[in-house]
Amino acid sequence: MQLCSVCNEELPKYRCPGCLIRYCSLNCYKKHKDGCIPKKDTEKKPEKPELSPALQGMRQAGSTESRWSVEDRLEENEESDRVPLQQLARLGECEALKALLYNPHLRQLLRTVDEAEGKESTMKVAMQEPLFVEFADQCLRVIEPPEK
Repeated sequence: MQLCSVCNEELPKYRCPGCLIRYCSLNCYKKHKDGCIPKKDTEKKPEKPELSPALQGMRQAGSTESRWSVEDRLEENEESDRVPLQQLARLGECEALKALLYNPHLRQLLRTVDEAEGKESTMKVAMQEPLFVEFADQCLRVIEPPEK
């Protein structure tokens, strides 16, 4: 099994988007990023990356429903489910979320959900991905911090 390329102690969960080394945590990424030497791409990349079978399944699962917005889904009695803008702004300040978003697979999952025709069914498929669940849980921790 491969160990983290920075600390050589833990199993790597992430890959540096610049040089593609594998690392295990935000601390290891921070140590690595100062000395990172991005690999030069010798061949031209396609405009849209080819989707993995799981992502293709998500696209297909979401293609049967019509587009919707939050306003379409929230009834008057569900107004309490709407997140105030101040709390949404805290998502952009969360270092743990920023670290998760370095993962290209997570970014592709988020794009797939965002671009899906049927967001509800696509979201159900995405929630089967541990990385997506970790992202959703971190968002919820920021929006609804656990009570002490």
